[in-house]
Amino acid sequence: MVKKIHVLALASASFLLVPLAQAEVGHNFTEALTGGKASVDMRLRMENVSQDGRDEDANALTLRTRLGYLTGDYEGFKAFAEMTNTSALGDDDYRVPGGPFQKNNPSDYPVVADPELSRINQAWVSYSGIADTSVKMGRQRVILDNARFVGNVGWRQTEQVYDALVVANTSIQDTTLIYGYVTRAYNIFGAEVASRSHLLNASYNGFSFGKITGYAYMLDLGPEDDGSGDSQTLGLSFGGKQALSEDFSLLYNLEFANQSEYADADDGRDANYTKLELGGSFMGVTAKIAQEKLGGDGTYAFQTALATKHAFNGWADTFVVATPGGGLVDNYFSIGGKPMGVKLLAVYHAYASDEGGDDIGTEINLLAAKKFTDNYSAGLKYASYSAEDNSGTADTDKVWLWGQVKF
Repeated sequence: MVKKIHVLALASASFLLVPLAQAEVGHNFTEALTGGKASVDMRLRMENVSQDGRDEDANALTLRTRLGYLTGDYEGFKAFAEMTNTSALGDDDYRVPGGPFQKNNPSDYPVVADPELSRINQAWVSYSGIADTSVKMGRQRVILDNARFVGNVGWRQTEQVYDALVVANTSIQDTTLIYGYVTRAYNIFGAEVASRSHLLNASYNGFSFGKITGYAYMLDLGPEDDGSGDSQTLGLSFGGKQALSEDFSLLYNLEFANQSEYADADDGRDANYTKLELGGSFMGVTAKIAQEKLGGDGTYAFQTALATKHAFNGWADTFVVATPGGGLVDNYFSIGGKPMGVKLLAVYHAYASDEGGDDIGTEINLLAAKKFTDNYSAGLKYASYSAEDNSGTADTDKVWLWGQVKF
């Protein structure tokens, strides 16, 4: 009789524990779902563009608004969703070329690459339950290294994002291994680009004098059997700094990459990328002198289809659509600092073709930006490009003024 009572008690307890366990799981899941963090990011920006060959100046006043929500952690899982909207305030005195959100195209206005649109900017799920490994799947921001080959073009009001699976592992000491598979890219003009691209990136930061990074980016972009956007880029970079005294540090960066055909690309694609940069930092002032070369033979030149291009080869965006067939050599000098918390930067560029060495133009870039708190910032930026005769480029002046609020 006592034995029967024990059996009945155990059975009763098991029936009671199942719903209790389910309730606990449900409670934890609900807590993770509702106990997350909402985010708001608003950037109001004025952009003025004056360009030789255009009868009118472009004037764009746009407001970029992002609303996001990041859940809490549940068994190693997190999720994030973000909506973005870019709206033009005032007259439509600028041009957005091509794509589903084109504006005043063709027209006498220069381009301002900020279309009016609303979209799901990010929607991803991440998992951190594997030791030293993070996995993220869904629409997301992907920035590799300095974004020279894969980036989000964060300067534009609508950034570039990707439908992708990205896995990062740090189980080897001082080493980070990243693999990404991209099924679609959403560019700054609001267009969707089909992709079957593989991204491999490995870096080692165990040297006292710098970091070495190797990468392989196999891009298969656009419709299948159309190889115009396909390429394979294999490269290696090394960069770092050495303190030579209490006040002075030496800065250096070396990089080499080769680009060739991949997937459906035509045979014969072969172009090199090189970067040599040397600089120093003294009492808060940093100066650099460098050469970046995107090789070209007059027919094909080294391309950077997924890059944050605005950050390279001048803010006037003269070469942002594609590298000219003869390639591009960018010799530049920069100097900057942060007096009283204001970021100041000046850059001078001198451009020439790789094939033939013909001068293309020169450019001056100036920036002043201030972060007042973690939530508020503002800035002023200027770019002036002067074209050489018969270079196929146009004199361009651009001015930006912006303010940003983030919570």
